[in-house]
Amino acid sequence: MARLQGKIGIVTGGGSGIGAATVRRFRREGARVVIADVDFAAAQAVAAEPGGPAVAEVIDVREEAAWQTLVATTERRFGGLHILVNNAGIVGDMASQDPERLSLEEWRRIAAVDTESVFLGCKTAIPAIARSGGGSIVNISSIAALRPTPALAGYGAAKAGVRQLTQSVALHCAQKKLGIRCNSVHPGIVNTPMFEAAFSAEERMRRTEAVPLGRLGEPDDIADAILFLASDEARYITGAKLIVDGGIVMD
Repeated sequence: MARLQGKIGIVTGGGSGIGAATVRRFRREGARVVIADVDFAAAQAVAAEPGGPAVAEVIDVREEAAWQTLVATTERRFGGLHILVNNAGIVGDMASQDPERLSLEEWRRIAAVDTESVFLGCKTAIPAIARSGGGSIVNISSIAALRPTPALAGYGAAKAGVRQLTQSVALHCAQKKLGIRCNSVHPGIVNTPMFEAAFSAEERMRRTEAVPLGRLGEPDDIADAILFLASDEARYITGAKLIVDGGIVMD
């Protein structure tokens, strides 16, 4: 049997990179998926690919009303919600993100997309997932949450917030006996369009050489980890962090 048969999921940032890989994996495993992205055309393109039922929805993950509409639309269209993957995120301006040069405006912009949106997603989805009998929330953090990031202070702090929030949500849901698990995935260096745009070819090579397993991560590597945590195979796992980085951190 498919590992997500009968499940209904939302994947934010589902139009590209890790999000799109997750959508494809979920659909192959029997889930019905709402692909939510600020880039509606990209979400539509992924939805049009062969696979199980999927629809595209546009969302600004920074807006609470947009989340309320997204969850209500998912319940109305598919009859419930079992899985939320909070994947949407940005790195921010990599040229001036050290603690002295990072502007308050940029700090807030990164935090709004990378941390506040995860809070809004969890807040809005918890009641819907509970109404459906329980399920799983998977929040995408980063290895930047687990070690100092002086050149990416805003990004590292935002992703660290995701980690703490994940544990708080996990314990809240467990204490209320909602049947909802919440875990975080911490990718390392992943070969996505965002990575290619952020670094020169020389820098990409240098970073690849720093990975103990000797290669960059691929979106499918992260999607497989997300699939595991979303599935009933992880039914006794909550509040955990799953590091998927080729051995960089080894925490």
